[in-house]
Amino acid sequence: MSEWRLGFISREDFKEHVAKTIGKYGKKLEDYGLAELNSNIIDPIKMLFDKNVYGATWDEIIKNEIFRQRDKASTNDIGYFHQNIFSYFEGCEVPKEGWDVIYRNAGGIELPDGRTVHTVYVEMKNKHNTMNSSASANTYIKMQNQLLNDDDCACFLVEAIAKKSQNEKWTVTVNKQKVSHSLIRRVSMDRFYEIVTGSPTAFHDVCMALPKVISEAVAQNGFVETPRDTAFEELCRVAAAFGGSGEESAMAMSMYLLGFGSYEGFSDERAALRAVSGISDAEKKSLLKLLYEYAKAGSYTE
Repeated sequence: MSEWRLGFISREDFKEHVAKTIGKYGKKLEDYGLAELNSNIIDPIKMLFDKNVYGATWDEIIKNEIFRQRDKASTNDIGYFHQNIFSYFEGCEVPKEGWDVIYRNAGGIELPDGRTVHTVYVEMKNKHNTMNSSASANTYIKMQNQLLNDDDCACFLVEAIAKKSQNEKWTVTVNKQKVSHSLIRRVSMDRFYEIVTGSPTAFHDVCMALPKVISEAVAQNGFVETPRDTAFEELCRVAAAFGGSGEESAMAMSMYLLGFGSYEGFSDERAALRAVSGISDAEKKSLLKLLYEYAKAGSYTE
């Protein structure tokens, strides 16, 4: 076992936190069928444009959409990693509500202007551009209120992926006026790690330790299985109902039914699907349910 270089968190605690983060992936590791792909209703027109503009196959487009959906959902899991690792750091609290992290130091926390406070309240974001102007203003007002209630604190907006390494006054537009305060600061993750641990390279050291620890956690826990996604095969089965239209048109039609099946003008396509599925209007099943059931009924073959 190689020497552990992180003095602010033990190897055991670090591995435990990594394992908990992987465990958060949960349902995102399950197989994606047509119903899962369309759980939030896909945009058939965008996918049609993307396929032709990028010169991709339908299989590639579907795989890319599945990856996009999983990636979007996993962003919160990475947020869990960034936030909850501080629960292992001396002086840090990760409260259940209110603030993402609270850091207290009885010896004082020195700010860039030389002022010293003893508590820092943190709002944490994965990336610098994830808040719109309204959210930024609301967060700033929350921080202003905290300063009114505690004259021995500072408030930080900590960004895991900031534009640059920084610890500076946060300037925000509130009620059409630019406002800033020396105790309300915009801080990159590396600078916040330095404040909490005393080490300028603490975040770098965490990044360097991550690849091996993630591999170890995955291997030891055995809870990561490669999903078998069937969405493309199921979509091909639906497209086969419109086989006389040509492969491209049939695939496009099956995509349209996912997004627009209940819209006016698609009655012929709905009838074609019902004809091959054997499910009648009298059974009063929704089109999407009909489509998913038909797609699941068997595997597509060339």
